[in-house]
Amino acid sequence: MLKTIDPLLVPALLTALAEMGHGDVLAVVDRNFPAHSCGQRVVELPGADATEVLGAVLTLLPVDAFQDPAAWHMLQDDGDDGPAAAGVRAVLDSAQQRPVGFAGVARSSFYDLARAAYCTVRTADDRPYACFLVAKGVVA
Repeated sequence: MLKTIDPLLVPALLTALAEMGHGDVLAVVDRNFPAHSCGQRVVELPGADATEVLGAVLTLLPVDAFQDPAAWHMLQDDGDDGPAAAGVRAVLDSAQQRPVGFAGVARSSFYDLARAAYCTVRTADDRPYACFLVAKGVVA
């Protein structure tokens, strides 16, 4: 255990975050997402939901300010936001102290984007469509 580092930031996740470069994408997904068949590098965090994980990650990860949007969420099949989207939007904006571009993506398109993510973090989130992508920015 390290002081001031959230315990959700396990060694494998810290390594992946440190290895990521500007523009690399992190996927944070719910428990039903096919993480191992979509992602090359998967970190399992079975004790937390997507909002908690992103809150911890964003204490270290800068969100890209050069692309808009810099974060995406999976849309429900009816095109509406999933139940976790509003909370994640608030966490993103608060962590970056600015509005972060946040776009909804249809499920099939989200799967394609997630396959290209540098790392996928599978959470225990049981909310439907609690799947998110965040592009890493730069430290000024």
